[in-house]
Amino acid sequence: MTLPEDQVAAARRAVAEGRAASVSAYVAEALARRDADDDLAEMLAEIYAETGPPSDEDRAWARNVLGLES
Repeated sequence: MTLPEDQVAAARRAVAEGRAASVSAYVAEALARRDADDDLAEMLAEIYAETGPPSDEDRAWARNVLGLES
C-alpha cells in the first residue's frame, strides 16, 4: 500500500516534532481515531433512528451548554 506523499510528509513531521514515536505509530493512531469516529457515527445513527434528530431547541441548548453561543 502506498500513501500520498503529503500524508507521508505529515507523518514524518509528527515524528520529527516528537508528536509520534514512528510513522507506523502515527498511522496506527490515525486509524484508531477513524475507528472511534466511525463508532460514534454509528451510535448517533442508531439514536436518531430511535428518537429522531435533535430539535432546534435541543441544538440551542447544546450550543449554550458548550459555550458556543455568540
